[in-house]
Amino acid sequence: MQQTIALFLDAYRELNSKKLFWITMVLSVMIVAGFATVGLNEKGLTLLWWEFEFPVLNTTFIPTELFYKFMFAQLGVPIWLTWVATILALVSTASIFPDFLASGSIELTLSKPISRTRLFLTKFATGLLFVAMQVFVFTFACFLLIGFRGGAWEWRLFFAVPIVLLFFSYLFSIQSLLGLLTRSTIASLLLTMLIWFALFLLNTTEGIFLGQREAAVLTLERTNARLEVEEKKAAEVLAKRKAAGEDLLVDGKLPDGAADELEAASYPLRIVRQSQKDAVKAAADWKRYYSFAFAAKTVFPKTSETIGLLDRHVINDEDRAILRRFSEEVDGRPRGEREDGKARRGDIDVETRVEDVLLTRSTGWILGTSIAFTGIVLLACCVIFSRRDF
Repeated sequence: MQQTIALFLDAYRELNSKKLFWITMVLSVMIVAGFATVGLNEKGLTLLWWEFEFPVLNTTFIPTELFYKFMFAQLGVPIWLTWVATILALVSTASIFPDFLASGSIELTLSKPISRTRLFLTKFATGLLFVAMQVFVFTFACFLLIGFRGGAWEWRLFFAVPIVLLFFSYLFSIQSLLGLLTRSTIASLLLTMLIWFALFLLNTTEGIFLGQREAAVLTLERTNARLEVEEKKAAEVLAKRKAAGEDLLVDGKLPDGAADELEAASYPLRIVRQSQKDAVKAAADWKRYYSFAFAAKTVFPKTSETIGLLDRHVINDEDRAILRRFSEEVDGRPRGEREDGKARRGDIDVETRVEDVLLTRSTGWILGTSIAFTGIVLLACCVIFSRRDF
């Protein structure tokens, strides 16, 4: 145990000596300080001693604590911690294993009575510590900001620490494996960025296919409902024409290629039936496409959905209702209404269905599959690190 602690402290000192560590820390504090300069009052938005009047963006519609929580959950974490700070962290930690293997210090370390697996995991944990400290400082500063400026002490903000740490561990495990294979800091960093971009494209593609699937299913449901209505109308028309003694046949055949007497009695029914066939095919196709995308996504870590878990803990249903009302006030019309006053029910229903699907994805599935992927990568790292000659 003492050996592990000594290795951990040594690796921490090495990481702590890098200027980028402190630059990122200072930037995190500056970001929170920037948030602190912005505020809300009964008239509108404030920036330091300036005041900007807004008819909607004020404490009448949005409580101050929700305003700061929204900035934390929608700006601070997704933009700063998830993108900028993560890139800086990857740059800072990219050299941990390549430098350790190339500097010659590994021979001295391996001469000590410690397993290579424990040595690797200790180095890996040091990289995670870098991110944990950054996220904790940023979250703690936001916690104080919301407490003093918003009047609410939101302990749920600290869920950001394990969530962002898990998110970073997905990428850092890949970077560690590439560092062991290439022994190059630049190569491991660039390849990790490329894989991260590929994961982003995969998640985006799955989201697009999900939206298309729900839109196709919704179109099919509405077409089926319309088909029932048209069949009833056609049956009524057919009954009236037969009662009047009208002959539906033309030269012994149904007119205009009608499939049956109902279609012969109602041209709109023919159109709806064809639309229903097209809708069935479209729904089946998009279900198949989505199943492929979902299967591919299941195998790989869920970067965006892991960060999205923070919204479930920080922004509750009551907060979402307030934000939705605020959005309607800003738009000047109810959500889903077009400029001409007509409803956009199709779009809104699809959005609602997609949101429901995403919310039904359990935390266990999101984190379980992602952690399993990370575990496999780390296992490969331990095997390579244990068996390779240095």
